[in-house]
Amino acid sequence: MKRLPDDLLIESYYKAKELKLSPEFIEMIEREILRRSLGHKIKLSS
Repeated sequence: MKRLPDDLLIESYYKAKELKLSPEFIEMIEREILRRSLGHKIKLSS
């Protein structure tokens, strides 16, 4: 996910939640968001 720009990562997170994709996939996106210190830009489901 290192090649994905931050804004697209955030957008992907919200889209994955909207489409109710697998919790494992959403958690993977959440981990990357936190790794990039972008947690303040979203409300985590955890």
